[in-house]
Amino acid sequence: MTTTTLPASRFDVARQVADAVLFEGYVLYPYRASAAKNRLRWQFGVLVPPAWGPAHQEHSFQRTELVMEPRGEASVAVELRFLHAQRRTVEEARGDGTFASVPELHLPDRILVPWDEGTEERVEMSVPVAELEEGEVSLPFVRPAREESEPVLGTDGRQVGRLVRRTERVDGVVRLRAQQLDVPYRALKLTAVVENTSDWTPQVEDRDAALPRSLVAAHLLLGLSAGSFLSMTDPPEWAKASVATCTNQHTWPVLAGEPGRADVVLSSPIILEDHPSIAPESAGAMYDATEIDEILALRTAALTDQEKREARGTDARAAAVIDLADSMPPEVLERLHGAVRALREITDPGAVPPVPVPDPFDEAAVFRPDTPWWDPAHADPADPSRDRILIDGTSVGPGSRVLLRPGLRRSDAQDLFLQGRTAQVEAVLHDVDGGVHLAVTVEGDPGADIRREQGRFLYFQPDEVSPVEDA
Repeated sequence: MTTTTLPASRFDVARQVADAVLFEGYVLYPYRASAAKNRLRWQFGVLVPPAWGPAHQEHSFQRTELVMEPRGEASVAVELRFLHAQRRTVEEARGDGTFASVPELHLPDRILVPWDEGTEERVEMSVPVAELEEGEVSLPFVRPAREESEPVLGTDGRQVGRLVRRTERVDGVVRLRAQQLDVPYRALKLTAVVENTSDWTPQVEDRDAALPRSLVAAHLLLGLSAGSFLSMTDPPEWAKASVATCTNQHTWPVLAGEPGRADVVLSSPIILEDHPSIAPESAGAMYDATEIDEILALRTAALTDQEKREARGTDARAAAVIDLADSMPPEVLERLHGAVRALREITDPGAVPPVPVPDPFDEAAVFRPDTPWWDPAHADPADPSRDRILIDGTSVGPGSRVLLRPGLRRSDAQDLFLQGRTAQVEAVLHDVDGGVHLAVTVEGDPGADIRREQGRFLYFQPDEVSPVEDA
């Protein structure tokens, strides 16, 4: 193994997205330890000790496989990142110089409470591809147990208490290997396994005891010094069969890094698409990606002073969110209220590439073609309530029954729960780009009638459904 040969900045773009993955759900609005949804934490990418996992349907390892095309004497740089949970207790100073644990310690600007903090850990390695072809390369790592205390001072400078942080030992290993594929190119299957190897044995059935010994939000950054990785969702035709043989367990690799490049991969426990990015309008981390930044900022700014004191005492990152919401100027908040990424002229397929608009909010700069891209007077008289399309040789339209088969390109995790369910087609819809979408209601859904009344359906593309013949 060698030190990484990639430029130090090559992982920077991917790390921005990885940070969002690392701290997804770290502390949720309203950012207080007392909030119900902050009492069950650490849900993504948790690799537990082997003795805990099987009986509790949790995993002690994650496996990443993908196809790469290295060039020359290329090397693979690997960066494992995870959170190490440390238990923080609060102790109040007594008059005799001793300390006693308390559930709360009130200070003028915050209320300190017991809490599990997460410290970021990294494990880095770089291996020549030629060495990986010869056999598996392993890198064991250990994060030792430790205990430390932080004094808490009052407004007069005297110590009124202390925070005691205890961290348990974590053992793990990163294993890499590469195998030449049976294709007419120099293409290899890269396998990267991250495993928790801690020998801790649970004494009680308590997940809180296992978490400090786990790799939380574990994910990998992979980089090629020369060459490229192939997309797992959109590989070239010659590689589709090879990509189909890749086995990814408890994580999913996507192309990341700088736009237009394919030499960096982020293998994440959260579903992502190739080349994910952080919205430029986002002013800072909110740790709650199930909500919208604008809504979170407004709600956080509206918390009472007492609630803000509790949030500031919960965690330093929660305190930063409170400060961000309180100091966000109106023009920054306004930018969170939706954004137009690009406007373009709709042209014929054989015409020149579409022309991007420099600034969609500058009226003088907006491109206006002489002929409107859509003329209602001459539009096709499409009627979603009567339209039908052919799927596998069967005519499908309103009233038809279909079997749902959500595709890999869909990024909505909720769709995966509908795999294999039957549904009724409510309408066939055509978009301006020529795409076809089926509006459906799931059979057995008690809210189906309400969905029909409100026109709120689920939408699938034709290749994500199969016709079902009625008995």
